[in-house]
This record gives sequence, structure tokens and C-alpha cells, in this order.
Amino acid sequence: MTEELVRVEGVSRTFGRGDRAVHAVRDVSFTARRGELIAVRGRSGAGKTTLLNVIGGLDRPTAGRIVVAGQDVTAAGESELLGLRRGTIGFVFQSFGLLPILSAAENVGVPLRLAKVPATQREERVAVLLELVGLGGQAAQRPYELSGGQQQRVAVARALANDPQLLIADEPTGQLDSQTGRSIMDLLRALVHARGMTALVATHDPALIDLADRVLMLRDGHLADPVHADGAA
Repeated sequence: MTEELVRVEGVSRTFGRGDRAVHAVRDVSFTARRGELIAVRGRSGAGKTTLLNVIGGLDRPTAGRIVVAGQDVTAAGESELLGLRRGTIGFVFQSFGLLPILSAAENVGVPLRLAKVPATQREERVAVLLELVGLGGQAAQRPYELSGGQQQRVAVARALANDPQLLIADEPTGQLDSQTGRSIMDLLRALVHARGMTALVATHDPALIDLADRVLMLRDGHLADPVHADGAA
């Protein structure tokens, strides 16, 4: 049986109190194995982003427990969470989040600089990552010189810089046309299977669901009945 990487147990996240409380995530439990791409599906406001944020240590759950790569995320202190986000978990966001004054190569190299990787080793790894996402020839270009799809590929390469075990992607195709979006999902699927990572990808695009190994459906913060990649219950 493939090794479990992520365990989510009874996780809830509530914002506010009393009559104004918003229950973004309600008692969600699931596990994810290494080498598995899981699509987290649901309408806007269903709780996808909140769920990914608490799994990635960007936010704290109100209740429940999260374990990633054997580390209890919910019990971790701020320094432990920072180490987790820099080493174990990679993030890809809808807005790309690239620094406009840096080249593609420099953007990819940011996590390696933070990790104090020596310059020669850093440059070699950046070159490999850009080739991996099909942008070896665009290393010197700034984000504004790249298409939306190319910018997202740079963001994917940056997320892979520290060789994470878990990749969290929040609506990574949200700003892209359907064809470009599918190419990004194809890339994520290939990377997950080739590198043995786990990926949690939030999307509301039904056209991309068939690329996932498994689908988690969120409705009003609740995890609905299990859904397979083909959409069947």
C-alpha cells in the first residue's frame, strides 16, 4: 500500500463568533497518499481555499488535527510551520505571485536563497527546474514578458525549488484559458507521478477533474460523498 503523506482528522475552521460566525470548513477528514493528485472541488465559498490554508500551515484550524509527512501541523509552533512551508510543502496560487522586478530564474531561485543554498548549486537547480516546466529558454525574461501560462509554469518551478513532498495549488488555472489551464494540470499530474509527491489542487473547473486521481467535493464546508475522477460517486 502506498505510504500516507497527509492525514486530516475532523478539521473545522470558523471565522467570527456568535450569530456572525462563518463555518468555512466543517469536520473534514481524509488521507492522501504519496504520488497522488487530489482535486478539491466545490463552488466559490465552499471552503476550498480555507481547507488548503490550514493543511499548509498558513492558517490554524478551529478544531481537528492535521499531519503532513509525519509532522503534526496543528501542534507546530511558528518556527516549525515556517520550516514546513519552506521545505516540506510547496505552494502555487491563482495569482502566480511572481516578483515583477526579478527574472524567471531569479523568481524560481527565491526559496533557495532563503534556504541559503550556495550560488552555483542554486543556479544549477534553477536551470533544471525551468527545463522541467518547459521554460529553459525563458530564464532571463521578466514576468511581464511571459504569457499567463508561462508565468504559472515559473510559479510551479518555484514551488518545486526545495523539493517538497506536498504541493498545494489553489485554483492554479483560474486566470488561464481552458487549453492553457489543462496544460498546467497535465504538468502537475506528470510531476506528481514522476517525483512521488502528493498534490492537493483546488479547482471549480469540471473539465480538469478527469486529470485527478481522486476528487474531494466540498459543499458549504462539508466533505460530500467520495467522488472518483470520472465524477461517479
